[in-house]
Amino acid sequence: MTSSTRRHFLRTAAVLAGAVPLAAAGCSRTDPEQERQGGGTLERARQDGKIRVGFANEAPYGFTDTSGKLTGEAPELARVIFKELGIGTVEGVQVDFGGLIGGLNARRFDVISAGMFITPDRCAAVAFSDPEYIAKSAFMVPKGNPDGIAKFEDAAAKNLRVGVLTGAVEAGYAEKLGVKKSNIKTFPDQPSAYEGLKAKRVDCIALTRISLADLLSKHKGEPFELTDAFTPVIGGKEQKGAGAFAFRKADGDLLKAFNDKLAELKRSNRLLPILQPFGFTQADMPGPNDTAAVFCQG
Repeated sequence: MTSSTRRHFLRTAAVLAGAVPLAAAGCSRTDPEQERQGGGTLERARQDGKIRVGFANEAPYGFTDTSGKLTGEAPELARVIFKELGIGTVEGVQVDFGGLIGGLNARRFDVISAGMFITPDRCAAVAFSDPEYIAKSAFMVPKGNPDGIAKFEDAAAKNLRVGVLTGAVEAGYAEKLGVKKSNIKTFPDQPSAYEGLKAKRVDCIALTRISLADLLSKHKGEPFELTDAFTPVIGGKEQKGAGAFAFRKADGDLLKAFNDKLAELKRSNRLLPILQPFGFTQADMPGPNDTAAVFCQG
Protein backbone atom coordinates (compact mmCIF):
# COMPACT_ATOMS: atom_id res chain seq x y z
CA MET A 1 0.00 0.00 0.00
CA THR A 2 1.72 3.01 0.55
CA SER A 3 7.27 8.05 2.44
CA SER A 4 8.42 11.52 3.19
CA THR A 5 7.71 12.68 6.63
CA ARG A 6 4.42 12.30 4.81
CA ARG A 7 2.91 15.23 6.63
CA HIS A 8 -0.05 17.46 5.84
CA PHE A 9 1.34 19.85 3.26
CA LEU A 10 0.81 20.00 -0.49
CA ARG A 11 4.00 19.86 -2.45
CA THR A 12 3.34 19.76 -6.17
CA ALA A 13 0.52 19.07 -8.55
CA ALA A 14 0.30 16.97 -11.67
CA VAL A 15 -2.55 16.27 -14.04
CA LEU A 16 -3.49 12.77 -15.08
CA ALA A 17 -5.25 13.70 -18.28
CA GLY A 18 -2.42 15.78 -19.69
CA ALA A 19 -0.63 19.04 -19.11
CA VAL A 20 -3.65 20.85 -17.66
CA PRO A 21 -2.75 23.12 -14.73
CA LEU A 22 -4.09 22.10 -11.36
CA ALA A 23 -7.17 24.07 -10.42
CA ALA A 24 -7.32 25.71 -7.05
CA ALA A 25 -9.84 24.23 -4.67
CA GLY A 26 -11.92 27.39 -4.88
CA CYS A 27 -15.56 27.53 -3.87
CA SER A 28 -17.89 24.64 -4.53
CA ARG A 29 -20.91 25.28 -6.73
CA THR A 30 -22.93 22.73 -4.79
CA ASP A 31 -24.86 23.24 -1.60
CA PRO A 32 -22.51 22.81 1.45
CA GLU A 33 -25.27 20.96 3.32
CA GLN A 34 -25.71 18.62 0.37
CA GLU A 35 -21.95 17.97 0.31
CA ARG A 36 -21.99 17.30 4.05
CA GLN A 37 -24.70 14.69 3.57
CA GLY A 38 -23.16 13.23 0.43
CA GLY A 39 -23.97 13.71 -3.23
CA GLY A 40 -22.32 17.06 -3.76
CA THR A 41 -18.92 15.92 -4.94
CA LEU A 42 -20.14 13.53 -7.63
CA GLU A 43 -22.61 16.08 -8.97
CA ARG A 44 -20.02 18.87 -8.96
CA ALA A 45 -17.37 16.70 -10.65
CA ARG A 46 -19.80 15.74 -13.41
CA GLN A 47 -20.77 19.39 -13.91
CA ASP A 48 -17.14 20.50 -14.01
CA GLY A 49 -15.92 17.47 -15.97
CA LYS A 50 -13.01 16.98 -13.58
CA ILE A 51 -12.11 15.61 -10.18
CA ARG A 52 -9.08 16.06 -7.91
CA VAL A 53 -7.18 13.05 -6.56
CA GLY A 54 -4.49 13.00 -3.89
CA PHE A 55 -1.35 10.91 -4.42
CA ALA A 56 1.97 10.48 -2.58
CA ASN A 57 4.48 10.07 -5.43
CA GLU A 58 5.17 6.43 -4.58
CA ALA A 59 5.85 4.15 -7.53
CA PRO A 60 4.17 2.08 -8.81
CA TYR A 61 0.99 3.20 -7.02
CA GLY A 62 0.76 6.89 -7.90
CA PHE A 63 3.65 9.05 -9.10
CA THR A 64 4.77 11.58 -11.67
CA ASP A 65 6.90 10.29 -14.54
CA THR A 66 9.87 12.09 -16.08
CA SER A 67 7.56 14.22 -18.21
CA GLY A 68 5.61 15.38 -15.15
CA LYS A 69 2.52 13.32 -15.95
CA LEU A 70 0.65 11.65 -13.11
CA THR A 71 0.57 7.90 -13.61
CA GLY A 72 0.73 4.63 -11.66
CA GLU A 73 -1.78 1.87 -11.03
CA ALA A 74 -4.20 4.01 -9.01
CA PRO A 75 -4.24 7.12 -11.23
CA GLU A 76 -4.59 5.03 -14.39
CA LEU A 77 -7.46 3.11 -12.82
CA ALA A 78 -8.99 6.43 -11.73
CA ARG A 79 -8.76 7.67 -15.31
CA VAL A 80 -10.78 4.68 -16.58
CA ILE A 81 -13.42 4.66 -13.85
CA PHE A 82 -14.08 8.40 -13.70
CA LYS A 83 -14.28 8.63 -17.48
CA GLU A 84 -17.01 5.99 -17.40
CA LEU A 85 -18.75 8.06 -14.72
CA GLY A 86 -18.79 11.07 -17.02
CA ILE A 87 -15.78 12.84 -15.50
CA GLY A 88 -13.20 13.30 -18.22
CA THR A 89 -10.30 14.93 -16.36
CA VAL A 90 -8.47 13.71 -13.27
CA GLU A 91 -6.25 16.31 -11.60
CA GLY A 92 -3.51 15.17 -9.23
CA VAL A 93 -2.49 16.82 -5.97
CA GLN A 94 0.76 15.50 -4.48
CA VAL A 95 0.83 15.23 -0.69
CA ASP A 96 3.13 13.49 1.76
CA PHE A 97 1.59 10.10 2.49
CA GLY A 98 0.80 10.93 6.10
CA GLY A 99 -1.14 13.99 4.93
CA LEU A 100 -3.42 12.19 2.48
CA ILE A 101 -6.32 11.53 4.85
CA GLY A 102 -6.10 14.99 6.38
CA GLY A 103 -5.96 16.55 2.92
CA LEU A 104 -8.99 14.59 1.78
CA ASN A 105 -11.09 15.61 4.76
CA ALA A 106 -9.90 19.22 4.41
CA ARG A 107 -11.24 19.12 0.81
CA ARG A 108 -7.87 19.76 -0.82
CA PHE A 109 -8.88 16.95 -3.16
CA ASP A 110 -11.83 14.61 -3.53
CA VAL A 111 -10.35 11.09 -3.59
CA ILE A 112 -7.15 9.42 -2.37
CA SER A 113 -5.63 7.65 -5.37
CA ALA A 114 -2.43 6.20 -3.91
CA GLY A 115 -2.93 2.46 -3.45
CA MET A 116 -3.53 3.08 0.27
CA PHE A 117 -4.02 -0.04 2.41
CA ILE A 118 -7.38 -0.45 4.13
CA THR A 119 -6.92 -0.61 7.91
CA PRO A 120 -9.42 -0.30 10.78
CA ASP A 121 -7.80 2.93 12.00
CA ARG A 122 -8.03 4.52 8.56
CA CYS A 123 -11.61 3.30 8.16
CA ALA A 124 -12.54 5.43 11.16
CA ALA A 125 -11.53 8.54 9.22
CA VAL A 126 -12.45 7.79 5.59
CA ALA A 127 -14.63 5.50 3.48
CA PHE A 128 -12.70 3.03 1.34
CA SER A 129 -13.66 1.53 -1.97
CA ASP A 130 -13.32 -2.21 -2.37
CA PRO A 131 -9.67 -3.07 -3.06
CA GLU A 132 -8.10 -3.01 -6.49
CA TYR A 133 -5.18 -5.23 -5.43
CA ILE A 134 -3.92 -7.43 -2.61
CA ALA A 135 -0.18 -7.09 -1.92
CA LYS A 136 2.30 -9.21 0.01
CA SER A 137 5.30 -7.87 1.92
CA ALA A 138 8.99 -8.40 1.22
CA PHE A 139 12.41 -7.03 2.20
CA MET A 140 15.16 -5.49 0.14
CA VAL A 141 18.45 -6.82 1.50
CA PRO A 142 22.12 -6.98 0.49
CA LYS A 143 22.90 -9.65 -2.11
CA GLY A 144 22.92 -13.11 -0.60
CA ASN A 145 20.70 -11.98 2.29
CA PRO A 146 23.57 -12.26 4.81
CA ASP A 147 21.28 -11.79 7.83
CA GLY A 148 18.84 -14.47 6.65
CA ILE A 149 15.77 -12.23 6.82
CA ALA A 150 12.50 -13.81 5.71
CA LYS A 151 9.97 -12.12 8.03
CA PHE A 152 9.77 -9.38 10.64
CA GLU A 153 10.37 -11.84 13.46
CA ASP A 154 13.83 -12.55 11.99
CA ALA A 155 14.72 -8.86 12.11
CA ALA A 156 13.52 -8.73 15.72
CA ALA A 157 15.47 -11.81 16.81
CA LYS A 158 18.69 -10.52 15.21
CA ASN A 159 18.31 -6.93 16.44
CA LEU A 160 18.34 -5.60 12.88
CA ARG A 161 17.47 -2.10 11.73
CA VAL A 162 14.42 -2.03 9.45
CA GLY A 163 13.79 0.80 7.02
CA VAL A 164 10.14 1.76 6.41
CA LEU A 165 8.30 4.66 4.80
CA THR A 166 6.73 7.16 7.19
CA GLY A 167 3.00 6.56 7.51
CA ALA A 168 3.14 3.11 5.90
CA VAL A 169 1.81 -0.05 7.58
CA GLU A 170 5.20 -1.78 7.71
CA ALA A 171 6.25 0.24 10.77
CA GLY A 172 3.28 -1.18 12.68
CA TYR A 173 3.98 -4.70 11.45
CA ALA A 174 7.61 -4.44 12.57
CA GLU A 175 6.78 -3.12 16.04
CA LYS A 176 4.00 -5.63 16.69
CA LEU A 177 6.27 -8.47 15.63
CA GLY A 178 9.04 -7.56 18.02
CA VAL A 179 11.36 -5.10 16.25
CA LYS A 180 12.54 -2.47 18.72
CA LYS A 181 11.14 1.00 18.07
CA SER A 182 14.69 2.33 17.99
CA ASN A 183 15.48 -0.11 15.19
CA ILE A 184 12.58 1.04 13.00
CA LYS A 185 13.97 3.79 10.78
CA THR A 186 11.55 5.92 8.78
CA PHE A 187 12.32 7.47 5.41
CA PRO A 188 10.38 10.07 3.45
CA ASP A 189 10.25 8.07 0.23
CA GLN A 190 11.60 5.06 -1.65
CA PRO A 191 14.78 6.72 -2.97
CA SER A 192 15.84 7.88 0.49
CA ALA A 193 15.13 4.42 1.94
CA TYR A 194 17.31 2.92 -0.78
CA GLU A 195 20.11 5.39 0.01
CA GLY A 196 19.75 4.46 3.69
CA LEU A 197 20.25 0.78 2.86
CA LYS A 198 23.16 1.56 0.57
CA ALA A 199 24.82 3.66 3.30
CA LYS A 200 24.22 0.83 5.81
CA ARG A 201 22.03 2.97 8.04
CA VAL A 202 19.53 0.10 7.92
CA ASP A 203 19.93 -3.62 7.35
CA CYS A 204 16.84 -4.01 5.17
CA ILE A 205 13.86 -2.15 3.73
CA ALA A 206 10.34 -3.46 4.37
CA LEU A 207 7.65 -2.64 1.80
CA THR A 208 5.26 -4.41 -0.51
CA ARG A 209 6.90 -6.77 -2.99
CA ILE A 210 5.42 -4.72 -5.83
CA SER A 211 6.92 -1.48 -4.53
CA LEU A 212 10.34 -3.00 -3.85
CA ALA A 213 10.46 -4.68 -7.27
CA ASP A 214 9.82 -1.30 -8.87
CA LEU A 215 12.55 0.28 -6.73
CA LEU A 216 15.09 -2.45 -7.52
CA SER A 217 14.36 -2.13 -11.24
CA LYS A 218 15.71 1.42 -11.05
CA HIS A 219 19.03 0.18 -9.62
CA LYS A 220 19.99 -2.72 -11.85
CA GLY A 221 23.45 -4.10 -11.14
CA GLU A 222 23.47 -2.80 -7.55
CA PRO A 223 24.32 -5.37 -4.81
CA PHE A 224 20.79 -5.84 -3.47
CA GLU A 225 17.99 -8.35 -3.86
CA LEU A 226 14.44 -9.02 -2.69
CA THR A 227 13.34 -11.72 -0.31
CA ASP A 228 10.39 -13.96 -1.11
CA ALA A 229 7.00 -12.30 -0.69
CA PHE A 230 5.11 -13.15 2.51
CA THR A 231 2.05 -12.17 4.50
CA PRO A 232 2.79 -11.01 8.08
CA VAL A 233 0.84 -12.83 10.79
CA ILE A 234 -0.06 -10.83 13.91
CA GLY A 235 -1.99 -12.43 16.75
CA GLY A 236 -2.61 -15.48 14.60
CA LYS A 237 -4.23 -13.39 11.83
CA GLU A 238 -2.80 -12.79 8.36
CA GLN A 239 -2.28 -9.11 7.59
CA LYS A 240 -3.31 -8.99 3.94
CA GLY A 241 -2.49 -5.67 2.32
CA ALA A 242 -5.52 -4.43 0.40
CA GLY A 243 -4.94 -1.31 -1.68
CA ALA A 244 -7.94 0.90 -2.37
CA PHE A 245 -9.23 4.40 -3.06
CA ALA A 246 -10.47 6.50 -0.14
CA PHE A 247 -13.37 8.97 -0.04
CA ARG A 248 -14.86 11.36 2.48
CA LYS A 249 -17.53 9.61 4.52
CA ALA A 250 -20.14 12.12 3.33
CA ASP A 251 -19.58 11.16 -0.32
CA GLY A 252 -21.55 7.93 -0.24
CA ASP A 253 -22.95 8.37 -3.74
CA LEU A 254 -19.49 8.94 -5.22
CA LEU A 255 -18.17 5.87 -3.40
CA LYS A 256 -21.07 3.71 -4.61
CA ALA A 257 -20.69 4.87 -8.22
CA PHE A 258 -16.94 4.15 -8.06
CA ASN A 259 -17.44 0.71 -6.47
CA ASP A 260 -20.05 -0.24 -9.07
CA LYS A 261 -17.64 0.60 -11.91
CA LEU A 262 -14.77 -1.19 -10.17
CA ALA A 263 -16.96 -4.30 -9.81
CA GLU A 264 -17.74 -4.13 -13.54
CA LEU A 265 -14.01 -4.04 -14.35
CA LYS A 266 -13.40 -7.07 -12.14
CA ARG A 267 -16.30 -9.06 -13.65
CA SER A 268 -15.21 -8.32 -17.21
CA ASN A 269 -11.51 -9.05 -16.51
CA ARG A 270 -10.57 -5.47 -17.38
CA LEU A 271 -8.85 -4.65 -14.08
CA LEU A 272 -5.60 -6.59 -14.47
CA PRO A 273 -4.71 -5.12 -17.90
CA ILE A 274 -4.87 -1.62 -16.35
CA LEU A 275 -2.57 -2.57 -13.46
CA GLN A 276 -0.27 -5.00 -15.28
CA PRO A 277 2.10 -2.37 -16.74
CA PHE A 278 3.01 -1.43 -13.17
CA GLY A 279 4.15 -4.92 -12.13
CA PHE A 280 0.87 -6.40 -10.90
CA THR A 281 -0.03 -10.00 -11.70
CA GLN A 282 -3.08 -12.22 -11.41
CA ALA A 283 -1.79 -13.25 -7.98
CA ASP A 284 -2.31 -9.66 -6.81
CA MET A 285 -5.95 -9.48 -7.88
CA PRO A 286 -8.61 -9.37 -5.11
CA GLY A 287 -10.95 -12.31 -4.60
CA PRO A 288 -14.74 -12.07 -4.34
CA ASN A 289 -14.59 -11.95 -0.54
CA ASP A 290 -11.94 -9.20 -0.44
CA THR A 291 -14.15 -6.21 0.35
CA ALA A 292 -13.59 -2.94 2.18
CA ALA A 293 -15.97 -4.10 4.93
CA VAL A 294 -13.83 -7.17 5.63
CA PHE A 295 -10.56 -5.22 5.86
CA CYS A 296 -12.12 -2.44 7.94
CA GLN A 297 -12.95 -5.07 10.57
CA GLY A 298 -9.28 -5.97 10.81
